[in-house]
Amino acid sequence: MTESPKPVRLSRNLISEAGLGIAVVALANLGFLIYLDATRANSNPYMGILTWIIAPIILILGILAYIGGMLLERRRRRRRAPGDIPQYPHIDLNERRTRVIIASTAVGLILFVTMSVIGSYQAYRYTDSDAFCGTACHKVMTPEYTAYQASPHAHVGCAGCHIGPGAGWFVRSKLSGSYQLYSVIAHKYPRPIPSPVESLRPAQETCEQCHWPAKFFGAQLKVFDHYAYDETNTPKEVRMLIKTGGGGASGGQTSGIHWHMNIANEITYIATDRQRQVIPWVRVKDRNGKVTEYKAADSKLTDAQLATATKRRMDCVDCHNRPTHIYRSPDRAVDTALFTGKIDSTLPFIKQQSVAVLAAEYESTDAAVNAIAKAIPAYYEKTYPDIYKAKRAQVAGATTAIQDIFRAIRFPEMRVDWRTHPDNLGHFASMGCFRCHDDQHVSKDGKKISKDCQICHTVLPDATAGASAVFTHPVDIGDLRGVNCSDCHTGGGM
Repeated sequence: MTESPKPVRLSRNLISEAGLGIAVVALANLGFLIYLDATRANSNPYMGILTWIIAPIILILGILAYIGGMLLERRRRRRRAPGDIPQYPHIDLNERRTRVIIASTAVGLILFVTMSVIGSYQAYRYTDSDAFCGTACHKVMTPEYTAYQASPHAHVGCAGCHIGPGAGWFVRSKLSGSYQLYSVIAHKYPRPIPSPVESLRPAQETCEQCHWPAKFFGAQLKVFDHYAYDETNTPKEVRMLIKTGGGGASGGQTSGIHWHMNIANEITYIATDRQRQVIPWVRVKDRNGKVTEYKAADSKLTDAQLATATKRRMDCVDCHNRPTHIYRSPDRAVDTALFTGKIDSTLPFIKQQSVAVLAAEYESTDAAVNAIAKAIPAYYEKTYPDIYKAKRAQVAGATTAIQDIFRAIRFPEMRVDWRTHPDNLGHFASMGCFRCHDDQHVSKDGKKISKDCQICHTVLPDATAGASAVFTHPVDIGDLRGVNCSDCHTGGGM
């Protein structure tokens, strides 16, 4: 008796075989990539993308193609010979082959689900990592990642501030990130990346998880070291007591700068520009519920426009708007380098020359680095030949330090520097506090938002200039009451 021919397996079709091939190759590569990721000391961002995102996606697509091909093949055979293939698979556990197939499938499914769970978690961790945020989109995020690494919050993960705890904000950030990824691929991202971040989580849910204004009290000493633009780079030290203040209902009354915080007082304002630098209207609700509205004297907004304008409740980031991605001005960056000894302060006019080359316009970072390499030595070789011969090493060291400063504070390719994102903490090279504290915001009863310096800080006596605690400008420019610091201190030289 002749046996009937064994039916051809449903997987014997082009789609299933291609899917199986793709899945096997993806699985082998995934195993190899996981091994590399686990054994390499320094994780590469692109390796992470391949390991935890791309390879698993290809593996799943291969498996789906394998299963989909079988379903299509089964459907095709049923149409050709409806009676040969039953509507549902015939499962007989009395047959050893059936039991082996079911057991193998169950084990494989458990392993696949387990790997999927682990892989999904690793993908989640990786997409929240600093390396992914800062280096996966290399050119786009170079300014932000460079500034972040040199910031006071360099040990705080990007996700800690940009996402925070909770599933809701995580999902929102990933949806936003999907569009950002598309923008990078399609080269549709803006240059520079605009600030502030419109969808940033409220500071009470991020910053105040570590910083607690209600527990701040008193004043803090802050020392500012400046160097003049003269031949000797004359140093000047300004010491201030910054009236940080703080407190709350349980620990005492709110005072100092943190009076602005949402501890006892509620401040709401309207900004007419994206970067919140022009503020024509402010409303203050104090701890007793009294509401006072202030309007800038030069504001042209009507009452109807004020009523419909977008209002923002003030929080930490309205003053601390550059807590991490800090782009220092050439003036302040060179002061720091002189103070720390990275630039030799005995080189004549080194402050002036450093700031000049740092503030000049360049087409690219490489062009700037090359220009600085020529300009600084050339200046001393021509203007101070004897000093150049005696201090050639110091000139070379200063040149290298200036190049490093440029790479840290200016990014021509993304059109980013200290002028791109004004720093509102203080009022030296940008308006900062003076956006509201300008004596020009007046309430209906004539009360002004004061510009008095003593509200926020007290200048301590300069040991080199007698006992006066009143700030004296190094250069006599007359009455300072009508002048803002940023009118002259542009950050790029005097």
